[in-house]
Amino acid sequence: MAKVRQNIFVHGLSGSLGNQFVVRQDKAGRTIVGAKPNFKPNRDLTDSQKAHHLDFREAAAYAQGAKDQPVYVNKAAGTPLNPYNVAMADWFHAPEILDVDLGAWSGGAGQAIRVKAMDDVQVKQVTVVITDEKDVVLEQGAAVQADSLWWQYTTTAAAGGSPKVLVSAQDLPGNVAEMTKVK
Repeated sequence: MAKVRQNIFVHGLSGSLGNQFVVRQDKAGRTIVGAKPNFKPNRDLTDSQKAHHLDFREAAAYAQGAKDQPVYVNKAAGTPLNPYNVAMADWFHAPEILDVDLGAWSGGAGQAIRVKAMDDVQVKQVTVVITDEKDVVLEQGAAVQADSLWWQYTTTAAAGGSPKVLVSAQDLPGNVAEMTKVK
């Protein structure tokens, strides 16, 4: 696909050229020239393609309902994307947990567990579950956002032995990332 900027021959041009090219304008005013799509009317899709089509339909339904949310409007401002595009992309990208900092936690109550999580748009929630060696839940709860990337969970109970800390981060569309650390 070619992108043309400030060319007097194609400036403002859109539509089809013959049976080979499609020309369109994006939000930034760029003229984009690409090959005309060629879809066979009776093509058979693989199971993977069918699954992707279903995912795409779900993403489109989410983006249609979420495009007016301020977070998507603000993220799209000043870019060639519109809020609908940003919401679609957010649907397909799960958050990432970059780090779980257990340095200030010795297993006691009232101590901090820090989680570094990020997403392409926004991490909505971070939860922490602490279990013992036999996977019995000792405590769980939501972390509080400390700054743009770091979240903090303050423990409420003591945990002896070798406890496990399961951290999950969720974004606006509901994608979840998980990480487990053993103390």
